[in-house]
Amino acid sequence: MSANPLRQLAENARAWPFEEARKLVERIGGKTPEKGYVLLETGYGPSGLPHIGTFGEVVRTTMVRRAFETLSDVPTRLFAFSDDMDGLRKVPDNIPNKEMIAPHIGKPLTRVPDPFGTHESFGHHNNARLQAFLDSFGFEYEFKSATDCYRSGEFDAALLGVLKNYDSVIRVVLPTLGAERQATYSPFLPVCPRTGVVLQVPIVERDVDAGTVSYNDPETGDLVTVPVTGGACKLQWKCDWAMRWTALDVDYEMSGKDLIDSVKLSSRIETILGGRPPEGFNYELFLDEGGQKISKSKGNGLSVEEWLAYGPPESLSLFMYQQPRRAKRLYFDQIPKAVDDYLTFLSKVHAEEPAARLENPAWHIHEGDPPALDAGSGQAAGDNRPRPDNISFGLLLNLASVCHAEDKAVVWGYVARYAPGASPEANPLLDRLVGYAVRYYQDFVRPAKTYRAPSEVERAALEDLKAVLEKAAPDTSAEDLQTEVYEVGKRHPFENLRDWFKALYEVLLGQSQGPRFGSFAALYGVAETAALIDKALKGEDLAA
Repeated sequence: MSANPLRQLAENARAWPFEEARKLVERIGGKTPEKGYVLLETGYGPSGLPHIGTFGEVVRTTMVRRAFETLSDVPTRLFAFSDDMDGLRKVPDNIPNKEMIAPHIGKPLTRVPDPFGTHESFGHHNNARLQAFLDSFGFEYEFKSATDCYRSGEFDAALLGVLKNYDSVIRVVLPTLGAERQATYSPFLPVCPRTGVVLQVPIVERDVDAGTVSYNDPETGDLVTVPVTGGACKLQWKCDWAMRWTALDVDYEMSGKDLIDSVKLSSRIETILGGRPPEGFNYELFLDEGGQKISKSKGNGLSVEEWLAYGPPESLSLFMYQQPRRAKRLYFDQIPKAVDDYLTFLSKVHAEEPAARLENPAWHIHEGDPPALDAGSGQAAGDNRPRPDNISFGLLLNLASVCHAEDKAVVWGYVARYAPGASPEANPLLDRLVGYAVRYYQDFVRPAKTYRAPSEVERAALEDLKAVLEKAAPDTSAEDLQTEVYEVGKRHPFENLRDWFKALYEVLLGQSQGPRFGSFAALYGVAETAALIDKALKGEDLAA
Protein backbone atom coordinates (compact mmCIF):
# COMPACT_ATOMS: atom_id res chain seq x y z
CA MET A 1 0.00 0.00 0.00
CA SER A 2 1.16 3.53 -0.76
CA ALA A 3 2.83 5.66 1.92
CA ASN A 4 0.85 8.65 0.59
CA PRO A 5 -2.11 9.05 3.03
CA LEU A 6 -4.43 10.52 0.38
CA ARG A 7 -3.51 7.74 -2.04
CA GLN A 8 -4.28 5.14 0.61
CA LEU A 9 -7.72 6.65 1.10
CA ALA A 10 -8.29 6.87 -2.66
CA GLU A 11 -7.53 3.15 -3.02
CA ASN A 12 -10.68 2.47 -1.00
CA ALA A 13 -12.87 5.41 -2.05
CA ARG A 14 -16.34 4.42 -3.23
CA ALA A 15 -16.98 7.46 -5.47
CA TRP A 16 -17.45 6.22 -9.03
CA PRO A 17 -14.47 8.18 -10.52
CA PHE A 18 -12.17 6.26 -8.16
CA GLU A 19 -13.84 2.96 -9.08
CA GLU A 20 -13.11 3.73 -12.73
CA ALA A 21 -9.58 4.95 -12.02
CA ARG A 22 -8.72 1.72 -10.21
CA LYS A 23 -9.49 -0.13 -13.47
CA LEU A 24 -6.73 1.91 -15.10
CA VAL A 25 -4.31 1.25 -12.23
CA GLU A 26 -4.91 -2.48 -12.65
CA ARG A 27 -4.60 -2.20 -16.44
CA ILE A 28 -1.09 -0.76 -16.37
CA GLY A 29 0.06 -3.07 -13.57
CA GLY A 30 2.20 -0.46 -11.85
CA LYS A 31 4.19 0.33 -15.00
CA THR A 32 4.16 3.32 -17.30
CA PRO A 33 2.83 2.25 -20.73
CA GLU A 34 5.34 2.13 -23.57
CA LYS A 35 3.95 5.33 -25.04
CA GLY A 36 4.86 7.12 -21.80
CA TYR A 37 1.39 7.98 -20.49
CA VAL A 38 -2.13 6.72 -19.88
CA LEU A 39 -4.47 7.95 -22.62
CA LEU A 40 -8.10 8.80 -21.97
CA GLU A 41 -10.33 9.71 -24.90
CA THR A 42 -13.72 11.27 -25.52
CA GLY A 43 -15.44 11.21 -28.89
CA TYR A 44 -17.51 13.85 -30.65
CA GLY A 45 -19.57 13.55 -33.82
CA PRO A 46 -19.66 17.07 -35.29
CA SER A 47 -22.68 16.59 -37.58
CA GLY A 48 -24.61 19.01 -35.36
CA LEU A 49 -23.69 21.71 -32.90
CA PRO A 50 -21.91 20.58 -29.69
CA HIS A 51 -24.48 19.64 -27.05
CA ILE A 52 -24.57 19.07 -23.35
CA GLY A 53 -24.01 15.32 -23.62
CA THR A 54 -20.63 15.97 -25.21
CA PHE A 55 -19.70 18.18 -22.29
CA GLY A 56 -20.89 15.50 -19.88
CA GLU A 57 -18.54 12.96 -21.37
CA VAL A 58 -15.55 15.29 -21.08
CA VAL A 59 -16.26 16.38 -17.51
CA ARG A 60 -16.83 12.79 -16.37
CA THR A 61 -13.68 11.56 -18.11
CA THR A 62 -11.74 14.42 -16.50
CA MET A 63 -13.02 13.28 -13.09
CA VAL A 64 -11.71 9.77 -13.80
CA ARG A 65 -8.41 11.25 -14.96
CA ARG A 66 -7.95 13.26 -11.75
CA ALA A 67 -8.92 10.26 -9.63
CA PHE A 68 -6.29 8.19 -11.46
CA GLU A 69 -3.67 10.89 -10.87
CA THR A 70 -4.47 10.66 -7.16
CA LEU A 71 -3.83 6.93 -7.31
CA SER A 72 -0.78 6.93 -9.62
CA ASP A 73 2.21 9.03 -10.68
CA VAL A 74 1.99 7.82 -14.29
CA PRO A 75 1.43 10.81 -16.66
CA THR A 76 -1.94 11.16 -18.38
CA ARG A 77 -3.31 12.73 -21.56
CA LEU A 78 -6.90 13.34 -22.62
CA PHE A 79 -7.85 13.50 -26.30
CA ALA A 80 -11.11 15.12 -27.35
CA PHE A 81 -11.55 13.36 -30.68
CA SER A 82 -13.79 14.68 -33.46
CA ASP A 83 -15.12 12.28 -36.09
CA ASP A 84 -15.06 15.12 -38.59
CA MET A 85 -14.29 12.93 -41.60
CA ASP A 86 -17.73 11.33 -41.40
CA GLY A 87 -19.97 11.95 -44.38
CA LEU A 88 -22.80 14.41 -43.70
CA ARG A 89 -25.94 12.25 -43.59
CA LYS A 90 -28.59 14.97 -43.49
CA VAL A 91 -28.99 18.71 -43.05
CA PRO A 92 -29.33 19.48 -39.31
CA ASP A 93 -32.54 21.14 -38.18
CA ASN A 94 -30.89 23.88 -36.13
CA ILE A 95 -28.56 25.66 -38.57
CA PRO A 96 -28.95 28.66 -40.89
CA ASN A 97 -28.55 28.55 -44.69
CA LYS A 98 -29.74 24.95 -45.04
CA GLU A 99 -29.82 25.34 -48.82
CA MET A 100 -26.03 25.85 -48.77
CA ILE A 101 -25.52 22.47 -47.12
CA ALA A 102 -27.97 20.30 -49.05
CA PRO A 103 -25.78 19.83 -52.20
CA HIS A 104 -22.94 18.48 -50.05
CA ILE A 105 -24.71 15.53 -48.43
CA GLY A 106 -22.30 12.60 -48.23
CA LYS A 107 -19.08 14.62 -48.16
CA PRO A 108 -16.74 14.61 -45.15
CA LEU A 109 -17.83 17.29 -42.67
CA THR A 110 -14.53 19.09 -43.18
CA ARG A 111 -15.38 19.43 -46.90
CA VAL A 112 -18.90 20.80 -46.33
CA PRO A 113 -19.21 24.63 -46.46
CA ASP A 114 -19.81 26.39 -43.15
CA PRO A 115 -23.45 27.61 -43.07
CA PHE A 116 -22.46 30.11 -40.38
CA GLY A 117 -19.82 31.66 -42.64
CA THR A 118 -17.10 31.77 -39.98
CA HIS A 119 -14.85 28.79 -40.76
CA GLU A 120 -13.45 26.92 -43.74
CA SER A 121 -15.98 24.08 -43.31
CA PHE A 122 -18.97 22.95 -41.26
CA GLY A 123 -16.71 20.45 -39.50
CA HIS A 124 -14.18 23.16 -38.61
CA HIS A 125 -16.99 25.38 -37.32
CA ASN A 126 -18.39 22.68 -35.05
CA ASN A 127 -14.91 21.69 -33.88
CA ALA A 128 -14.30 25.33 -32.92
CA ARG A 129 -17.59 25.39 -31.02
CA LEU A 130 -16.59 22.23 -29.16
CA GLN A 131 -13.21 23.63 -28.19
CA ALA A 132 -14.65 27.00 -27.18
CA PHE A 133 -16.98 25.59 -24.60
CA LEU A 134 -14.46 23.04 -23.31
CA ASP A 135 -11.96 25.89 -22.95
CA SER A 136 -14.51 27.99 -21.08
CA PHE A 137 -14.53 25.34 -18.37
CA GLY A 138 -10.76 25.20 -18.17
CA PHE A 139 -10.50 21.55 -19.18
CA GLU A 140 -7.04 20.20 -19.84
CA TYR A 141 -7.29 18.28 -23.10
CA GLU A 142 -5.78 17.91 -26.57
CA PHE A 143 -8.06 18.25 -29.58
CA LYS A 144 -7.77 15.55 -32.23
CA SER A 145 -9.35 15.70 -35.68
CA ALA A 146 -10.12 12.50 -37.61
CA THR A 147 -9.45 14.39 -40.85
CA ASP A 148 -5.99 15.38 -39.64
CA CYS A 149 -5.21 11.86 -38.37
CA TYR A 150 -6.31 10.21 -41.64
CA ARG A 151 -4.61 12.70 -43.94
CA SER A 152 -1.36 13.06 -41.97
CA GLY A 153 -0.66 9.34 -41.98
CA GLU A 154 -1.08 8.93 -38.22
CA PHE A 155 -3.65 6.19 -38.88
CA ASP A 156 -1.83 4.59 -41.82
CA ALA A 157 -0.30 1.64 -39.96
CA ALA A 158 -3.60 0.77 -38.30
CA LEU A 159 -5.47 1.13 -41.63
CA LEU A 160 -3.05 -1.26 -43.29
CA GLY A 161 -3.69 -3.60 -40.35
CA VAL A 162 -7.40 -3.54 -41.13
CA LEU A 163 -6.64 -4.34 -44.78
CA LYS A 164 -4.36 -7.19 -43.75
CA ASN A 165 -6.99 -8.62 -41.38
CA TYR A 166 -9.90 -7.79 -43.71
CA ASP A 167 -11.45 -11.26 -43.71
CA SER A 168 -11.26 -11.63 -39.92
CA VAL A 169 -12.84 -8.22 -39.41
CA ILE A 170 -15.61 -9.05 -41.89
CA ARG A 171 -16.40 -12.30 -40.07
CA VAL A 172 -16.95 -10.37 -36.83
CA VAL A 173 -19.07 -7.64 -38.37
CA LEU A 174 -21.33 -9.52 -40.83
CA PRO A 175 -23.43 -11.37 -38.20
CA THR A 176 -24.52 -7.95 -36.83
CA LEU A 177 -25.90 -6.83 -40.22
CA GLY A 178 -29.06 -7.57 -42.20
CA ALA A 179 -28.90 -9.81 -45.27
CA GLU A 180 -28.97 -6.95 -47.78
CA ARG A 181 -26.21 -5.05 -46.00
CA GLN A 182 -24.09 -8.20 -45.63
CA ALA A 183 -23.95 -8.56 -49.40
CA THR A 184 -22.24 -5.18 -49.93
CA TYR A 185 -20.47 -4.45 -46.63
CA SER A 186 -16.86 -3.35 -46.50
CA PRO A 187 -15.08 -1.69 -43.56
CA PHE A 188 -13.47 0.71 -46.05
CA LEU A 189 -15.40 3.71 -47.36
CA PRO A 190 -13.51 5.28 -50.29
CA VAL A 191 -13.66 9.05 -50.65
CA CYS A 192 -14.62 9.48 -54.30
CA PRO A 193 -11.79 11.34 -56.13
CA ARG A 194 -14.36 12.66 -58.60
CA THR A 195 -17.11 13.97 -56.27
CA GLY A 196 -15.53 14.08 -52.80
CA VAL A 197 -18.40 11.97 -51.41
CA VAL A 198 -17.73 9.21 -48.85
CA LEU A 199 -18.91 6.12 -50.74
CA GLN A 200 -20.59 3.08 -49.26
CA VAL A 201 -19.80 0.66 -52.08
CA PRO A 202 -18.73 -2.98 -52.40
CA ILE A 203 -14.97 -3.46 -52.54
CA VAL A 204 -14.23 -5.67 -55.58
CA GLU A 205 -10.44 -5.97 -55.25
CA ARG A 206 -7.91 -5.76 -52.43
CA ASP A 207 -4.13 -5.54 -52.68
CA VAL A 208 -2.52 -5.91 -49.27
CA ASP A 209 1.02 -5.41 -50.60
CA ALA A 210 0.10 -2.21 -52.44
CA GLY A 211 -2.19 -1.05 -49.64
CA THR A 212 -5.12 -0.40 -52.00
CA VAL A 213 -8.77 -1.28 -52.54
CA SER A 214 -10.81 -1.08 -55.75
CA TYR A 215 -14.49 -0.40 -56.37
CA ASN A 216 -16.81 0.40 -59.27
CA ASP A 217 -17.83 4.04 -59.43
CA PRO A 218 -21.61 3.92 -58.76
CA GLU A 219 -22.29 6.61 -61.38
CA THR A 220 -19.78 5.91 -64.17
CA GLY A 221 -19.19 2.18 -63.64
CA ASP A 222 -15.40 2.73 -63.92
CA LEU A 223 -13.09 0.61 -61.79
CA VAL A 224 -11.37 2.94 -59.32
CA THR A 225 -8.36 1.97 -57.21
CA VAL A 226 -7.44 4.05 -54.15
CA PRO A 227 -4.97 3.64 -51.27
CA VAL A 228 -6.49 2.90 -47.88
CA THR A 229 -4.03 5.37 -46.36
CA GLY A 230 -3.55 9.14 -46.45
CA GLY A 231 -7.23 10.03 -46.18
CA ALA A 232 -8.26 8.38 -49.47
CA CYS A 233 -10.55 6.07 -47.46
CA LYS A 234 -12.18 6.18 -44.10
CA LEU A 235 -13.62 3.30 -42.13
CA GLN A 236 -17.17 2.36 -41.20
CA TRP A 237 -17.58 3.77 -37.72
CA LYS A 238 -17.48 0.64 -35.54
CA CYS A 239 -14.35 -0.48 -37.33
CA ASP A 240 -13.12 3.11 -37.27
CA TRP A 241 -13.52 3.23 -33.49
CA ALA A 242 -11.48 0.05 -33.07
CA MET A 243 -8.82 1.27 -35.50
CA ARG A 244 -8.53 4.57 -33.61
CA TRP A 245 -8.18 2.80 -30.26
CA THR A 246 -5.38 0.72 -31.80
CA ALA A 247 -3.59 3.57 -33.57
CA LEU A 248 -3.62 5.87 -30.54
CA ASP A 249 -3.36 3.08 -27.93
CA VAL A 250 -6.35 4.39 -25.99
CA ASP A 251 -6.57 3.19 -22.38
CA TYR A 252 -9.95 4.60 -21.36
CA GLU A 253 -13.13 5.73 -23.09
CA MET A 254 -16.67 5.87 -21.71
CA SER A 255 -19.76 5.94 -23.91
CA GLY A 256 -23.53 6.05 -23.80
CA LYS A 257 -25.72 3.08 -22.98
CA ASP A 258 -26.97 3.06 -26.58
CA LEU A 259 -23.46 2.04 -27.70
CA ILE A 260 -23.02 -1.07 -25.54
CA ASP A 261 -23.18 -3.45 -28.52
CA SER A 262 -20.89 -1.18 -30.54
CA VAL A 263 -18.30 -1.19 -27.75
CA LYS A 264 -18.38 -5.00 -27.71
CA LEU A 265 -17.97 -5.21 -31.49
CA SER A 266 -15.23 -2.59 -31.67
CA SER A 267 -13.40 -4.34 -28.82
CA ARG A 268 -13.42 -7.61 -30.79
CA ILE A 269 -12.08 -5.82 -33.86
CA GLU A 270 -9.31 -4.14 -31.88
CA THR A 271 -8.28 -7.53 -30.51
CA ILE A 272 -8.01 -8.79 -34.12
CA LEU A 273 -5.81 -5.77 -34.93
CA GLY A 274 -3.49 -6.67 -32.06
CA GLY A 275 -4.62 -3.99 -29.65
CA ARG A 276 -6.13 -4.10 -26.18
CA PRO A 277 -9.62 -2.59 -25.83
CA PRO A 278 -9.80 0.37 -23.48
CA GLU A 279 -11.39 0.42 -20.05
CA GLY A 280 -14.61 2.38 -19.60
CA PHE A 281 -18.26 2.24 -18.68
CA ASN A 282 -21.60 2.99 -20.31
CA TYR A 283 -23.49 5.98 -18.94
CA GLU A 284 -27.22 6.50 -19.27
CA LEU A 285 -28.61 9.02 -21.73
CA PHE A 286 -30.08 12.45 -21.09
CA LEU A 287 -33.74 13.01 -21.85
CA ASP A 288 -35.44 16.22 -22.91
CA GLU A 289 -38.58 17.78 -21.40
CA GLY A 290 -40.77 15.20 -23.13
CA GLY A 291 -38.65 12.21 -22.12
CA GLN A 292 -36.99 11.83 -25.55
CA LYS A 293 -33.28 11.16 -26.01
CA ILE A 294 -31.31 14.36 -26.57
CA SER A 295 -29.96 14.57 -30.11
CA LYS A 296 -27.20 16.87 -31.34
CA SER A 297 -28.82 17.15 -34.76
CA LYS A 298 -32.28 17.97 -33.39
CA GLY A 299 -30.90 20.41 -30.84
CA ASN A 300 -33.51 19.36 -28.26
CA GLY A 301 -32.82 19.48 -24.54
CA LEU A 302 -30.48 22.12 -23.18
CA SER A 303 -27.27 23.49 -24.57
CA VAL A 304 -24.34 24.24 -22.30
CA GLU A 305 -24.86 27.93 -22.99
CA GLU A 306 -28.51 27.75 -21.92
CA TRP A 307 -27.66 26.08 -18.61
CA LEU A 308 -24.94 28.65 -17.93
CA ALA A 309 -27.42 31.49 -18.39
CA TYR A 310 -29.18 30.36 -15.20
CA GLY A 311 -26.61 28.53 -13.09
CA PRO A 312 -22.85 28.39 -12.46
CA PRO A 313 -20.67 25.90 -14.35
CA GLU A 314 -20.13 23.90 -11.18
CA SER A 315 -23.85 23.13 -10.94
CA LEU A 316 -23.72 21.59 -14.41
CA SER A 317 -20.65 19.56 -13.45
CA LEU A 318 -22.56 18.27 -10.42
CA PHE A 319 -25.48 17.24 -12.61
CA MET A 320 -23.02 15.23 -14.71
CA TYR A 321 -21.34 13.71 -11.65
CA GLN A 322 -24.47 12.42 -9.98
CA GLN A 323 -25.73 8.93 -10.88
CA PRO A 324 -24.14 8.64 -14.35
CA ARG A 325 -25.71 5.21 -14.87
CA ARG A 326 -29.26 6.52 -14.43
CA ALA A 327 -31.26 8.22 -17.21
CA LYS A 328 -31.95 11.82 -16.20
CA ARG A 329 -34.34 14.41 -17.52
CA LEU A 330 -32.31 17.43 -18.52
CA TYR A 331 -34.38 20.59 -18.65
CA PHE A 332 -34.46 24.10 -17.22
CA ASP A 333 -36.34 23.07 -14.08
CA GLN A 334 -33.38 20.91 -13.01
CA ILE A 335 -31.10 23.92 -12.61
CA PRO A 336 -32.21 25.41 -9.23
CA LYS A 337 -31.85 22.08 -7.40
CA ALA A 338 -28.47 21.43 -9.01
CA VAL A 339 -27.26 24.87 -7.89
CA ASP A 340 -28.38 24.38 -4.28
CA ASP A 341 -27.06 20.82 -4.14
CA TYR A 342 -23.68 22.11 -5.33
CA LEU A 343 -23.65 24.84 -2.68
CA THR A 344 -24.51 22.26 0.00
CA PHE A 345 -21.68 19.92 -1.02
CA LEU A 346 -19.20 22.80 -1.23
CA SER A 347 -20.21 24.10 2.21
CA LYS A 348 -19.46 20.70 3.77
CA VAL A 349 -16.30 19.59 2.01
CA HIS A 350 -13.67 21.50 4.03
CA ALA A 351 -15.07 20.34 7.40
CA GLU A 352 -15.11 16.68 6.38
CA GLU A 353 -12.56 14.04 7.25
CA PRO A 354 -10.15 13.34 4.34
CA ALA A 355 -11.83 10.02 3.49
CA ALA A 356 -15.29 11.63 3.35
CA ARG A 357 -13.90 14.49 1.27
CA LEU A 358 -12.99 12.04 -1.51
CA GLU A 359 -16.65 10.98 -1.64
CA ASN A 360 -17.92 14.57 -1.85
CA PRO A 361 -18.87 15.63 -5.40
CA ALA A 362 -17.28 19.06 -4.78
CA TRP A 363 -13.86 17.36 -4.56
CA HIS A 364 -14.33 15.87 -8.01
CA ILE A 365 -15.94 18.97 -9.55
CA HIS A 366 -12.94 21.07 -8.48
CA GLU A 367 -10.34 18.41 -9.35
CA GLY A 368 -9.32 17.85 -5.75
CA ASP A 369 -9.05 21.51 -4.76
CA PRO A 370 -12.51 22.89 -3.89
CA PRO A 371 -12.58 26.60 -2.96
CA ALA A 372 -14.09 28.01 0.20
CA LEU A 373 -17.61 29.40 -0.05
CA ASP A 374 -18.04 33.17 0.14
CA ALA A 375 -17.96 34.18 3.80
CA GLY A 376 -19.24 37.30 5.55
CA SER A 377 -17.07 40.35 4.96
CA GLY A 378 -15.48 41.47 8.17
CA GLN A 379 -17.24 38.87 10.35
CA ALA A 380 -15.01 37.68 13.15
CA ALA A 381 -15.25 34.36 14.94
CA GLY A 382 -18.27 34.37 17.23
CA ASP A 383 -20.13 36.93 15.14
CA ASN A 384 -23.64 35.46 14.94
CA ARG A 385 -25.02 37.74 12.25
CA PRO A 386 -26.44 35.89 9.22
CA ARG A 387 -23.75 34.96 6.71
CA PRO A 388 -24.09 35.25 2.94
CA ASP A 389 -22.86 31.69 2.49
CA ASN A 390 -26.08 30.52 4.16
CA ILE A 391 -28.27 32.01 1.42
CA SER A 392 -29.53 29.30 -0.92
CA PHE A 393 -30.31 29.74 -4.58
CA GLY A 394 -33.91 28.76 -3.87
CA LEU A 395 -34.16 31.62 -1.36
CA LEU A 396 -32.76 34.07 -3.90
CA LEU A 397 -35.31 32.87 -6.45
CA ASN A 398 -38.16 33.44 -4.01
CA LEU A 399 -36.78 36.84 -3.09
CA ALA A 400 -36.49 37.84 -6.76
CA SER A 401 -40.03 36.57 -7.21
CA VAL A 402 -41.70 38.41 -4.36
CA CYS A 403 -40.01 41.74 -5.14
CA HIS A 404 -40.49 41.30 -8.92
CA ALA A 405 -36.79 41.92 -9.47
CA GLU A 406 -35.75 43.45 -12.76
CA ASP A 407 -32.08 43.73 -11.82
CA LYS A 408 -29.59 42.49 -9.23
CA ALA A 409 -29.59 45.74 -7.24
CA VAL A 410 -33.11 45.11 -5.93
CA VAL A 411 -32.18 41.69 -4.58
CA TRP A 412 -28.86 42.93 -3.19
CA GLY A 413 -30.74 45.55 -1.15
CA TYR A 414 -32.39 42.76 0.85
CA VAL A 415 -29.28 40.56 0.97
CA ALA A 416 -27.06 43.36 2.34
CA ARG A 417 -29.58 44.10 5.08
CA TYR A 418 -29.88 40.42 5.97
CA ALA A 419 -26.11 39.79 5.99
CA PRO A 420 -24.34 43.03 6.97
CA GLY A 421 -21.02 43.45 5.22
CA ALA A 422 -22.02 41.35 2.22
CA SER A 423 -21.48 42.99 -1.16
CA PRO A 424 -21.00 42.01 -4.81
CA GLU A 425 -17.28 42.76 -4.44
CA ALA A 426 -16.76 40.78 -1.23
CA ASN A 427 -18.98 37.87 -2.29
CA PRO A 428 -18.49 37.23 -6.02
CA LEU A 429 -20.14 33.78 -6.03
CA LEU A 430 -23.22 35.18 -4.28
CA ASP A 431 -23.29 38.04 -6.77
CA ARG A 432 -23.30 35.55 -9.65
CA LEU A 433 -26.09 33.61 -7.95
CA VAL A 434 -28.17 36.78 -7.58
CA GLY A 435 -27.77 37.41 -11.31
CA TYR A 436 -28.75 33.84 -12.16
CA ALA A 437 -31.77 34.06 -9.84
CA VAL A 438 -33.06 37.28 -11.40
CA ARG A 439 -32.70 35.85 -14.89
CA TYR A 440 -34.32 32.54 -13.97
CA TYR A 441 -37.19 34.34 -12.25
CA GLN A 442 -37.82 36.55 -15.28
CA ASP A 443 -37.72 33.72 -17.82
CA PHE A 444 -39.33 30.81 -15.96
CA VAL A 445 -40.87 31.71 -12.61
CA ARG A 446 -42.75 34.89 -13.51
CA PRO A 447 -44.54 33.41 -16.57
CA ALA A 448 -45.67 30.38 -14.53
CA LYS A 449 -46.88 32.19 -11.39
CA THR A 450 -50.48 31.49 -10.35
CA TYR A 451 -51.68 33.18 -7.17
CA ARG A 452 -54.84 32.09 -5.39
CA ALA A 453 -57.01 33.40 -2.59
CA PRO A 454 -56.76 31.65 0.80
CA SER A 455 -59.47 29.34 2.11
CA GLU A 456 -61.19 30.22 5.41
CA VAL A 457 -58.85 28.00 7.40
CA GLU A 458 -55.82 29.41 5.56
CA ARG A 459 -57.05 32.99 6.04
CA ALA A 460 -57.32 32.51 9.79
CA ALA A 461 -53.81 31.04 9.91
CA LEU A 462 -52.40 33.87 7.80
CA GLU A 463 -54.02 36.44 10.13
CA ASP A 464 -52.36 34.62 13.02
CA LEU A 465 -48.95 34.55 11.32
CA LYS A 466 -49.22 38.22 10.39
CA ALA A 467 -49.85 39.12 14.05
CA VAL A 468 -46.88 37.01 15.16
CA LEU A 469 -44.58 38.67 12.63
CA GLU A 470 -45.76 42.17 13.56
CA LYS A 471 -44.64 41.50 17.15
CA ALA A 472 -41.33 39.86 16.15
CA ALA A 473 -38.03 41.75 16.29
CA PRO A 474 -36.51 42.68 12.90
CA ASP A 475 -33.44 40.56 13.61
CA THR A 476 -35.32 37.39 14.58
CA SER A 477 -33.33 34.43 13.24
CA ALA A 478 -34.51 32.25 10.39
CA GLU A 479 -34.70 29.28 12.77
CA ASP A 480 -36.92 31.14 15.25
CA LEU A 481 -39.14 32.40 12.45
CA GLN A 482 -39.47 28.86 11.09
CA THR A 483 -40.51 27.67 14.56
CA GLU A 484 -43.17 30.39 14.73
CA VAL A 485 -44.51 29.39 11.31
CA TYR A 486 -44.75 25.77 12.50
CA GLU A 487 -46.53 26.78 15.69
CA VAL A 488 -49.07 28.85 13.77
CA GLY A 489 -49.79 25.89 11.51
CA LYS A 490 -50.32 23.62 14.52
CA ARG A 491 -52.87 26.02 15.98
CA HIS A 492 -55.13 25.68 12.96
CA PRO A 493 -57.03 22.65 11.61
CA PHE A 494 -54.77 21.65 8.71
CA GLU A 495 -54.87 17.96 7.84
CA ASN A 496 -51.07 18.08 7.86
CA LEU A 497 -48.49 20.85 8.04
CA ARG A 498 -47.50 20.33 4.43
CA ASP A 499 -50.86 21.83 3.47
CA TRP A 500 -50.04 24.93 5.54
CA PHE A 501 -46.69 25.48 3.88
CA LYS A 502 -48.16 24.78 0.45
CA ALA A 503 -50.80 27.44 1.14
CA LEU A 504 -48.09 29.96 2.09
CA TYR A 505 -46.28 29.41 -1.19
CA GLU A 506 -49.39 29.41 -3.37
CA VAL A 507 -51.06 32.44 -1.76
CA LEU A 508 -47.99 34.61 -1.19
CA LEU A 509 -45.57 33.49 -3.94
CA GLY A 510 -47.81 32.07 -6.66
CA GLN A 511 -46.05 28.70 -6.65
CA SER A 512 -46.61 25.32 -5.00
CA GLN A 513 -43.28 24.94 -3.20
CA GLY A 514 -40.19 26.76 -2.06
CA PRO A 515 -37.39 26.81 0.54
CA ARG A 516 -37.99 27.05 4.30
CA PHE A 517 -40.44 29.88 4.88
CA GLY A 518 -38.61 31.09 7.98
CA SER A 519 -35.44 31.57 5.94
CA PHE A 520 -37.41 33.46 3.29
CA ALA A 521 -38.98 35.76 5.90
CA ALA A 522 -35.59 36.49 7.47
CA LEU A 523 -34.10 37.40 4.10
CA TYR A 524 -37.09 39.35 2.78
CA GLY A 525 -37.60 41.05 6.15
CA VAL A 526 -39.96 40.32 9.04
CA ALA A 527 -42.01 43.51 8.57
CA GLU A 528 -42.02 43.07 4.78
CA THR A 529 -43.33 39.52 5.11
CA ALA A 530 -46.12 40.71 7.43
CA ALA A 531 -46.99 43.41 4.89
CA LEU A 532 -47.02 40.82 2.09
CA ILE A 533 -49.49 38.70 4.07
CA ASP A 534 -51.62 41.77 4.68
CA LYS A 535 -51.80 42.47 0.93
CA ALA A 536 -52.86 38.89 0.27
CA LEU A 537 -55.56 39.05 2.92
CA LYS A 538 -56.90 42.27 1.40
CA GLY A 539 -57.08 40.60 -2.01
CA GLU A 540 -54.50 42.89 -3.60
CA ASP A 541 -52.71 41.75 -6.76
CA LEU A 542 -49.39 40.27 -5.62
CA ALA A 543 -48.29 39.81 -9.23
CA ALA A 544 -48.27 43.57 -9.82
